[in-house]
Amino acid sequence: MKVVIIGCTHAGVAAVTEILKNHPDTEVTVYERNDNVSFLSCGIPLYLSHKVDKLEDMFYSSPEQLSEMGATVRLRHDVLKVDSEAKKIVCENLETDEIFTDTYDKLVMATGSYVIVPPLVGIDDSRVLLCKNYEQAQAIYKSAQTHKRITIVGGGYVGVELADSYSSTNHEVTLIQSSDQVLNNYIDPIMSDEVAKLLGDHGVNVILDECVTGFEGDDEADKVDIETDHRTIEADLVIVCTGFMANTELVQGQVEMDRRGALLVNDYLQTSDPDIYAAGDACVSHFNPEDTESYIPLATNAVRQGTLAGLNIFGNIQKKMGTQATSAIKIFGYTMASSGLTLRNAKNAGIDADAVLFDDDYRYDFMSEPQNIKIMLVYDKTTRRIIGTQLFSKYDVSQSANTISVCIQNKNTIDDLAYVDMLFNPHYDKAYNYLNLVAQMAIEKERANAES
Repeated sequence: MKVVIIGCTHAGVAAVTEILKNHPDTEVTVYERNDNVSFLSCGIPLYLSHKVDKLEDMFYSSPEQLSEMGATVRLRHDVLKVDSEAKKIVCENLETDEIFTDTYDKLVMATGSYVIVPPLVGIDDSRVLLCKNYEQAQAIYKSAQTHKRITIVGGGYVGVELADSYSSTNHEVTLIQSSDQVLNNYIDPIMSDEVAKLLGDHGVNVILDECVTGFEGDDEADKVDIETDHRTIEADLVIVCTGFMANTELVQGQVEMDRRGALLVNDYLQTSDPDIYAAGDACVSHFNPEDTESYIPLATNAVRQGTLAGLNIFGNIQKKMGTQATSAIKIFGYTMASSGLTLRNAKNAGIDADAVLFDDDYRYDFMSEPQNIKIMLVYDKTTRRIIGTQLFSKYDVSQSANTISVCIQNKNTIDDLAYVDMLFNPHYDKAYNYLNLVAQMAIEKERANAES
């Protein structure tokens, strides 16, 4: 069998590895337009804040490793066209400008995503940068050495983490977010307020509910003015982090997509063309809390989907489990973790949802330095099923988000979580773990509602 994989970051690497691990005789050819594979873009803030010494440490695989497994890796090769009917692709060698065709039996679209570039005047100014791949990370790092005032456009995970990194390296940082809160896809306003306060306490100027309308560069002063619908902000450098779009133009009109261009896949990662598979940021994921197909560009989804695509090319072997979009960031020593739906998004989806907020120390007072934990637990009032959580603390609560992810995956209720067995040790928690306690709060709230 001849398998062609287009794109080789998380999903592509996972697919290659899975195919050649189980079927080493498979002819696998990888086409990657960049000169590298497997770049961890989530490590860019770590590099900027000097927590990681070398940007090259953000590669967890290499073309050489994939070649040793048996793959033909063609770097700096851009796929120009996919002909699904003829099972052919047209490629360009970016080093030699040679254009040639190749064929496949099975195709894996691991083409990833690209940063949404708003159609704004001045967006092409050299002082306005994007943040996703290795080359962009290099440009950001180099520019940061000589520019003091940094403005970040976009208050998602990337924007917030960059604000942390820049503010910790003595930059003057402004963060502009068009919505009324940061991290609006992941947490509710009450938790977002904690993050915004933390940013502000560390010198970040957080501007909410303002839309950037354009940029005007000044070459003589080596600066750029950011125009918003409320004001003009002067900066030395701008980083645009306004979300991602699926990179799927190659198969447009040949397979089914959602309205945003993400490829629709079945339980085995097949597109509507059974010989074309998709994984990672190029396709949708099944979002379990809503039981819907959604675009969730996370590395965790990409790795799992790439692995399953590589497995299922040889038959419908393993169904996808879906995702809770579980994720976390660490900012200024605090962990913000989430899984599933926010209360706001649950209500917008038409779910009769409610939430409780646990706000207490994670262990008893007689232990030294008991850290405060805030936990928001979101549940469906009708079924009592847990559908989301958000956790914020200086204590590492990341694994608790994973626990709730399993609860959502398994359709557990607040009653299940309230009394499920969890360890007790004064070093780690109270006799009832904080996850037990927040579920017990939800039970009490529903009992009071029923009695009123």
